[in-house]
Amino acid sequence: MNRLLATLCAVLLLSISTDAQLKTKNILLITTDGLRWQEVMTGADPGLLNKENGGVQNIPATKQAYLRNTPEARREALLPFFWTVIAKQGQVYGNQTKASIARITNTMKFSYPGYNEILCGFPDANINSNDPIPNKNVTVLEWLNRKPQFAGKVAAFSGWNVMSAIINRERCGFTVFGGPEKLPDVNTPTQKLLNDLIAETSRNDENEIADSFVFHAALEHLQSHKPRVFYVSFGETDTFGHQGRYDKLLESAHRVDGYVKKLWETMQSMDEYRDQTTLIFTTDHGRGLAPTEWKSHGKDTAGAENIWMAFMGPDTSALGERSNINPVTQNQIAATLAALLGEDYHAAVPQSGAAIEDVLAKAK
Repeated sequence: MNRLLATLCAVLLLSISTDAQLKTKNILLITTDGLRWQEVMTGADPGLLNKENGGVQNIPATKQAYLRNTPEARREALLPFFWTVIAKQGQVYGNQTKASIARITNTMKFSYPGYNEILCGFPDANINSNDPIPNKNVTVLEWLNRKPQFAGKVAAFSGWNVMSAIINRERCGFTVFGGPEKLPDVNTPTQKLLNDLIAETSRNDENEIADSFVFHAALEHLQSHKPRVFYVSFGETDTFGHQGRYDKLLESAHRVDGYVKKLWETMQSMDEYRDQTTLIFTTDHGRGLAPTEWKSHGKDTAGAENIWMAFMGPDTSALGERSNINPVTQNQIAATLAALLGEDYHAAVPQSGAAIEDVLAKAK
């Protein structure tokens, strides 16, 4: 009994010691749907900057914006905040040209299974469609919201209405905004205007709204409610991929990069977030290969299992773009997110992937 008591005390002391070293008090999780690792890591594909393979309408303008002589210059032109700030101050995974592999573990290679894996930490073979069926699995967001220190301090904003089912808005107990619907609250002139624009703007897909609406709605919620765990999900990079519009896909990716910058800089300007917030930025699935399969993804699409992910915050060493490392997987994101907040999600949900140790090494 004495030995057992001593062991329990040691574990408790280790936990307290580890938590005390963590500086992260808040998490900003951002996803952009279906953005390939190839564009993130090597920039615009020169072979797709045409009408035949890429559906590009204004070829000179698109080339001027994104075509450069090297992959490094092309990726920085496409995602300047990602490569000049996140990659220098944090860690980037998924550049297969540098033996850095990030991949999903579900076999579906499309959105609902991918977001379930990101948010719950494990694949679910019963999730085999994008139908808006309320998720039986509890996400790490809901798991955190059930804890007193995070209760009422979690929120999720998405442009896709199915996200409300993935997070299970009816059960989760926190604010979830998903797609073409009224904002959760309307307390500012900007929120009122956004409600009007969402209702009055024509949509290509009745299940989605533009990323710009998601961004401004999320920014208003951030400033007024100050959530500790904030998930923002963008979707246009997938929409334009399916439409075969490579020019629009690039524009959307570039715009999301700007949204990430604005959200991050806004948080760093606020006392509640400055130097105590970690950013996690990733995608739900990859896509097929150029010159034609880049438009598609799914169970039978080779390459769509490959993704990317990035981390930046006070507890993450600035290791930059990773190379020659063991693969990381999508099912590790949930436990990594929780561990940055001093919570052991992997112990509570053993089927989840373990936290990525290198992301947390600075706090140890």
